[in-house]
Amino acid sequence: MRPVRVVSGRAVPLDRSDVDTDQIIPSDWLKRVERTGFGAGLFSEWRDDRAFVLNNPDYMGATILVAAANFGTGSSREHAVWALMDYGFEAVVASSFGDIFRSNCTKQGLLPVQVTPALDRAILDALGKDPSLEVTVDVERGTIECPGVGIEGTFPLDDFTRQRLLNGWDDIGLSLRHEDEISRYETGRPAWLPVTPAETASGSPR
Repeated sequence: MRPVRVVSGRAVPLDRSDVDTDQIIPSDWLKRVERTGFGAGLFSEWRDDRAFVLNNPDYMGATILVAAANFGTGSSREHAVWALMDYGFEAVVASSFGDIFRSNCTKQGLLPVQVTPALDRAILDALGKDPSLEVTVDVERGTIECPGVGIEGTFPLDDFTRQRLLNGWDDIGLSLRHEDEISRYETGRPAWLPVTPAETASGSPR
């Protein structure tokens, strides 16, 4: 995944709490075998309502989604993160997240920004008044701000998650940090152990 250091841009105010993953990407979309194209299904049932915020042209092109409490609750489907990213969102701001959803975000490069309820409300209200308002999130500093209206605050990230985002380490990337040690181990494994697909393809002796 790509490194995530600073996310800055316009934001969409989704002033709803307890948004679950089935609302983010309805189950009909889970039949797809690709990881792309899910953006078209993002909040698809809500988007049938012409008054839904994502249908408002004033918010087109926004890269940050600002929701209320308990965003991403429900099932563990990674498709919810894929849909948000495929649509163009790079960060989601809320006062709380579903634990599994938040973990899936950090593994895919979608930045979950957990702020206090008061700060969350202030940003939602400001965006409702001014769709052109920009939001800036700095991963290294752990800060979020709306410079145009003087709103600012911090958000928590444990050091492991911060480094994962800053360096763009998905689960495979974390493993590849130890590639030399893995290679040394593989060359010394007993011959009676199963070989890996890569060894089979290369004809490496055991």
